Amino acid sequence: MKNIQIALIIALLLCLLPMPYGYFILIRYLSTIVFAAMAYHYYNKQENTNTLLWGSLALLFQPFFKITLGKGLWNIVDVIVAILLFVALLKESKNH
Repeated sequence: MKNIQIALIIALLLCLLPMPYGYFILIRYLSTIVFAAMAYHYYNKQENTNTLLWGSLALLFQPFFKITLGKGLWNIVDVIVAILLFVALLKESKNH
């Protein structure tokens, strides 16, 4: 899962560049899958705060009922989420 999270961090930061529309749709699908998996992981560990965080992000990024935030706001969200993923990776590394 660590490598997938690193790839998602990079993919989210690439959203700051001018990319084709299909790239953003792909990121929405990938993000939803990764965040749902992370929510499930933390649910099994009974870490409710992390479950809520990653579950909420899965809902925000899901591509079926799009939440329209505008390019500027999505860029901010992408950076914040990339930072959150990085912090989660650091915390997991310390715990192992």
